[in-house]
Amino acid sequence: MNRFGEHFRIALWGESHGLQIGVTIDGLPAGIPLSEQDFAEDLARRRAGALGTTPRREPDRPRIVSGLYDGHTTGAPLTVVFDNEDTCSEHYTAIAGHDRPSHADRVAWERFDGFNDPRGGGHFSGRLTLALVAAGVVAKKILPATLRFSTAIVELGGCGDPARFEEILHAAASDGDSVGGIVECRVEGIPTGWGEPFFDPAESRIAHLLFAVPGVKGAEFGSGFAAARMRGSEHNDPIVDAAGRTATNHAGGIVGGLTNGNELIVRAAFKPTASIGREQNTYNRTTRSMEPLTIRGRHDVCIALRGAVVVEAAVAIALADMMRR
Repeated sequence: MNRFGEHFRIALWGESHGLQIGVTIDGLPAGIPLSEQDFAEDLARRRAGALGTTPRREPDRPRIVSGLYDGHTTGAPLTVVFDNEDTCSEHYTAIAGHDRPSHADRVAWERFDGFNDPRGGGHFSGRLTLALVAAGVVAKKILPATLRFSTAIVELGGCGDPARFEEILHAAASDGDSVGGIVECRVEGIPTGWGEPFFDPAESRIAHLLFAVPGVKGAEFGSGFAAARMRGSEHNDPIVDAAGRTATNHAGGIVGGLTNGNELIVRAAFKPTASIGREQNTYNRTTRSMEPLTIRGRHDVCIALRGAVVVEAAVAIALADMMRR
């Protein structure tokens, strides 16, 4: 339910406005050098503050509370926690029962008989991706040093020109609206043969984690959906040497569910942020009627902006689990 992996295993917990969130990682080898400073770079990539991101300012200080001794992993489960220090729960108390469109409010209320924590989305919040990023940092520590990650936003609001991204964000914000985006993650140096056909191919393991990221609505590898509009003569990747390198990479580094030694290319599509400033007419469970709703609070104009490092973390975790098999 809140766990992933067979050999590199993670478990997430916490709520957006609870005391803390965190992750426990099991299956780590002993003797891996690790410190809280190792998390700084990736956590900074996820942190708010840039144009189009939430005004919520959390320090996101990691605390390693188990599985580490004298600067090295012990082989026991590693636990990293983050305190929530900048919450404004009153915004959610005011709209209790007036479920926000395209949020998990109603389905969580139904699934958990009304006992779910609705503040900031509770356990369904994008806040939980902080713990996923932390797990990604640890995963990259145990992956081969030959692996090189490169992750970027390649489309925002339907536009693939980075020079226009700022303009698009300003326009959406001024309209009290939001936009979606596409994140592309590339990984070089993956050995041939990672993956477990038939039901656990490399694509499935990676996609499993990508679809766990709040807001992700699609995932594709290599040429992805564009492959359906190509002929075989266009899409096939001719092998050019004994190492298995190919002249093109429409497969995105995976063939038959196994990595083929070429660059892994995966893209994740993020929907527009569901919390928008515009008034929306939606059902109120308390009054049992359709009523106008204006969502207060602090929200990202585009969740893909801070989602890039989350996508990278998800890919790293899936690769670490495949490597450990």
